[in-house]
Amino acid sequence: MTSSSPAAPWSDDLTACAELVERGDAPRFRATMAAPVAARRALFPLYAFNIEVSRAPWVTQEPMIAEMRLQWWRDALEEIGKGEGIRRHEVVTPLSHSLTAEGAQALDALVEARRWDIWKEPFEDDAHFRRYLDATSAGLLRAGAGMLGGALPEAVAADAGFALGLAAWFRAVPALEEAKRLPLPDGRESTVRDLADEALTRLATARRARGQVDRQGTPLLYLAPEAAMVLKLARAEPARVKLGALDPAPLATRLGLLRASFGRW
Repeated sequence: MTSSSPAAPWSDDLTACAELVERGDAPRFRATMAAPVAARRALFPLYAFNIEVSRAPWVTQEPMIAEMRLQWWRDALEEIGKGEGIRRHEVVTPLSHSLTAEGAQALDALVEARRWDIWKEPFEDDAHFRRYLDATSAGLLRAGAGMLGGALPEAVAADAGFALGLAAWFRAVPALEEAKRLPLPDGRESTVRDLADEALTRLATARRARGQVDRQGTPLLYLAPEAAMVLKLARAEPARVKLGALDPAPLATRLGLLRASFGRW
């Protein structure tokens, strides 16, 4: 791993990462654009990595090819973790500038969890689903904290990660079902309501620990207000999950992001 200076010029690789996030993950793009420029240098490669890995299982109908695509990213993370032999790539290269060895391990667990996306089998049980959310959502927060040089207690990463991950997963349910997947271990409306309620409770717990998250780590949580709005909609009307009707009002989203940028995530 090499270190990047906040004063270093903005590179073509960073522009490519930003464009990838803008096309593939609008909420995270908005949140990153609200962050300080120095934070964007870390967050755009991190979120571009997340998009590339999340897409890998879906760009082919051949499971073995999908496995190979995910293995490519695991190999790249191993190189970054060792700090040697790092491949030239528009996402890997800027990612390597700030990803720590511990962060590389967290992202490796994220890639491993994404192997579930390759196959048609449902989650084994509720515990499997929760491990998946932790690896793919909280794991991203853990890696990002190291990249930003910020303080993010593990309890905050776990609780906020669950809430952010579940909100994003709820929004993805229609597309997953259209792809003939079973995205929830138990899709009954009562269970959806209970999950949303649990996620809101855990997010409230994370928010009470705001004082333990420093200024550098805060941009990782800029999406918390939007996630809370999504979860409240799902709790109030669980049928919205299957209907894909979980988008908060644009003005409320903007106001929530503004508050988060002032530390009130």
